[in-house]
Amino acid sequence: MPELPEVETVRRGLLPVMEGRRIEVAHVNRPDLRWPLPERMAARLTGQTVTQLRRRSKYLLADLSSGETLIVHLGMSGRMLISGVTLGQFHYDHPAPDKHDHVVFEMEDGGRVTFNDARRFGAMDLWPTATLEDHWLLNRIGPEPLGNSFNEDYLVTAFRGRRTPVKAALLDQRIVAGLGNIYVCEALHRAGISPRRLAGRISEPRARGLVPIIRDVLSDAIEAGGSSLRDYRQADGELGYFQHTFRAYGREGQPCPTAGCTGTIRRIVQSGRSTFHCVTCQR
Repeated sequence: MPELPEVETVRRGLLPVMEGRRIEVAHVNRPDLRWPLPERMAARLTGQTVTQLRRRSKYLLADLSSGETLIVHLGMSGRMLISGVTLGQFHYDHPAPDKHDHVVFEMEDGGRVTFNDARRFGAMDLWPTATLEDHWLLNRIGPEPLGNSFNEDYLVTAFRGRRTPVKAALLDQRIVAGLGNIYVCEALHRAGISPRRLAGRISEPRARGLVPIIRDVLSDAIEAGGSSLRDYRQADGELGYFQHTFRAYGREGQPCPTAGCTGTIRRIVQSGRSTFHCVTCQR
């Protein structure tokens, strides 16, 4: 499932095509994705201008001139693909229609944004912008890890007394928004912290040091266009490249890349999710 860097990369790719542009026509080709789509969704989108394109955690948020916001979750295989536009030196022609093109936005300048989702685990909803934080998908999400609210003091307080493994704590969207399995594994490896260690047993200096490491991992991943493991593509259809620099995730049995470490990367299962770590240098 796309994590924060992938969704942020998609948002940035969509900006020149959607933000400040009017949706000439919206086509909604099925009544549901993971859940039923909003009533009269096509009519409510058609003719509206996207005043701002934002991200909250793993959700894309398109604020509309109607006073509503379109909430988009990519799910496991969802893609927001652009066509019919020239960006930089490249022109992206309209592709042939695909049976998994579930929602299509025809923009005023001839551009097109297509939500394609083969597995239909994605989701969309429309909600009044003024009360967006009350939406059930968003109302319990913690601070953004690249924002000012996620700082050293906050994480120290959030970890205090917690008797859950630190990996589970960082995956808890109520503690920090947008982190998923890949980037938690990578951040803990860079920090030298065992994913098994209880969050409440991490010393204050180590918890403080984890904050800039999380920021660096996410920033590096965004710079690389995210990680493409199965279905993820950027808005222009290109792959992300951060997977080529993984230090831990997916590297079971390979030597630990930490300088001076003689260990190997091992895989364990925590809460049904694969965790990759080095038992030698992660303590």
